Amino acid sequence: MMKTKIVLTLVWIGFVGYAFFLAPPNQPDTFELIKNLSTGKIEGINPLIVALFNIMGVLPLMYSCLTFLDGRGQKIPAWLFTSASFAVGAFALLPYLIFRNPNPLFQGQKTWFLKILDSRITGVFVAVAAIALLGYGITQGNWSNFVEQWQTSRFINVMSLDFCALILLFPVLLTDDMARRGIKNQKVFWAVAFVPLLGAVTYLALRPPTIEQSHTQTLEPTQVVA
Repeated sequence: MMKTKIVLTLVWIGFVGYAFFLAPPNQPDTFELIKNLSTGKIEGINPLIVALFNIMGVLPLMYSCLTFLDGRGQKIPAWLFTSASFAVGAFALLPYLIFRNPNPLFQGQKTWFLKILDSRITGVFVAVAAIALLGYGITQGNWSNFVEQWQTSRFINVMSLDFCALILLFPVLLTDDMARRGIKNQKVFWAVAFVPLLGAVTYLALRPPTIEQSHTQTLEPTQVVA
């Protein structure tokens, strides 16, 4: 566990250092681009950038389905880091992953909010949104234009790396989430870990509900996701 924390800390330091000191410079039209993307004025904007910007709103929701439940047993407020991730992505989530402790049990009862995040309906919504945006970007996007903007725009460059970080870090929370649901089959973990994003959203859509534990109960794991 300590090795994982050290690696995540180094990743976070490297990510912050790159974003502020090594990434391409800001472009004069960055604020206008962000405003247009936020308000849906996407005419003339590369569909790859449109898809990437919007999927960066889906990924924090994907993490929310794990972190809010995981946060029940943590000393640090998961809601704070997760909420901040909707604005700054992995910059906010990495500190949570660094300071959290293993939490394979869910103690007490789920609130209505946690029941929503724990629901397969929410998982299916996240999966459909992520796959639709991914498909739209890949099939409609201008790749040569995207590469050019990635090389010259700090916003596009850092957002792309943020996307990569979020889809690759998901397995850090997966082992405990599986344990809280009684999933013992390690093939599930490796299937999710080796298929970034698609594996994660498929897991959210198929995972069984979190097992609510009292202090006197013992966990009785099951073997499958569905």
